Amino acid sequence: MSRNVKVNVEYLTRVEGHGNIVVNVKDGKLEECRLDIVEAPRFFEGMLRGRSIFEAQHITSRICGICACGHTLASIQAGEDALGLRPSEQTIKLRKLLLHQEMLDSHILHIYLLVAPDLLGVKSFVPLIDTHHKVVRRALRMKKTFNDVCDILVGRHVHPISAIVGGFTKLPKEKDLDAMLDMLKGLRPDMEATMELLSTLKFPGFERETEYVALVNDADEYPLLEGDIGSTDGLRISKKDYLKLTNEFVVPHSSAKHAKASRESYMVGALARLNLNYKKLHPRAKKAAELLKIKPITTNPFLNTAAQAVECVHCLEESISILEDLKEKGVNQDEAIVVGLNEKGTIPVKAGNGVGAVEVPRGILFHNYEIDKDGKIVNADCVIPTGQNLNNIEHDMRKLVPEILDKKDEEITLAMEMLVRAYDPCISCSAHFLDVKFVNR
Repeated sequence: MSRNVKVNVEYLTRVEGHGNIVVNVKDGKLEECRLDIVEAPRFFEGMLRGRSIFEAQHITSRICGICACGHTLASIQAGEDALGLRPSEQTIKLRKLLLHQEMLDSHILHIYLLVAPDLLGVKSFVPLIDTHHKVVRRALRMKKTFNDVCDILVGRHVHPISAIVGGFTKLPKEKDLDAMLDMLKGLRPDMEATMELLSTLKFPGFERETEYVALVNDADEYPLLEGDIGSTDGLRISKKDYLKLTNEFVVPHSSAKHAKASRESYMVGALARLNLNYKKLHPRAKKAAELLKIKPITTNPFLNTAAQAVECVHCLEESISILEDLKEKGVNQDEAIVVGLNEKGTIPVKAGNGVGAVEVPRGILFHNYEIDKDGKIVNADCVIPTGQNLNNIEHDMRKLVPEILDKKDEEITLAMEMLVRAYDPCISCSAHFLDVKFVNR
């Protein structure tokens, strides 16, 4: 089709951070198609240098107000890996519970507040207050519940307090387990209503094969907290070798690096996890996947939102199972860590290098710390899921544009916005690169 199209979306809405969409089609030929990341670089790796490994999680949780718990857990895992520590079974269960709450909180935010307006034909979440009052109340009720569970578990969801290297400074008591169980069981009807609503909505049709990357393991568990790095192209490596996967490179239009593995790009996130670990989903989550007509290998990136919904069912049911197990066995309060005036606490310190690899809502997150004999961080590297996805988003954009040239300009613009939003990007987290040019030197 011989036509001209110009799309210039400045500061895409309903995403975290600042990104611009630029598309230029001349005489039916795609000349320009990119996602400009114009967010100011953040330098958290630099902030970590010289700081104690025992305070790193309190710094890195500030990378993101949405994935604060995920950054905390990746940071703690990297610190424990460097020190040669293996947390207790109880600590691992509580960390999994915390990660489930973050998945639920973030996914519900994305599904209801960021994506639903597009699928319901409105510009933002606000008009839905009048037209879909019950839906709005449900979304806010669910999100509040997951935040409340985090409050009980780690003091607060945004920038958690009690999760530290080695375990927790405060452990839930029986009344806390009861309160969390009651809240989460009470959300089952809301979760069922969420799946029913999504089953009535139509996602855009679009397919592009790519490589999908997520944590994998040999156990029966859907891996979120621990595992190897795996991909649908057959890659399986230790988290220690994450640099062999990410292969980061710089592009001129982005303050965030791009990444590629076996192909020109790869995708991380809920859809990647589902494509790799579908068989390990909770039975109720598999039923939700059937209802939403999603199964491996799904190659429509718009269905990342549907995959998030499936994960919501999984994380809710797994959270309930963990709490029931803790209630049956009891929580060993002797495992609570008392941090003294000495910043090293009671944990032996040695020089080392550690890697944390944790699945957060937007995909696999890596933290890598090198520490000296005093437990001070010498070097740090954080590889963010959105940064890993940016290259894949652009390749999706380049394939999508020629397929929708028969649409009106405003429809093309909306389709591009919806494509980027489907990835649930956290742009501020991803921005690390700064090109410094010295003049007259």
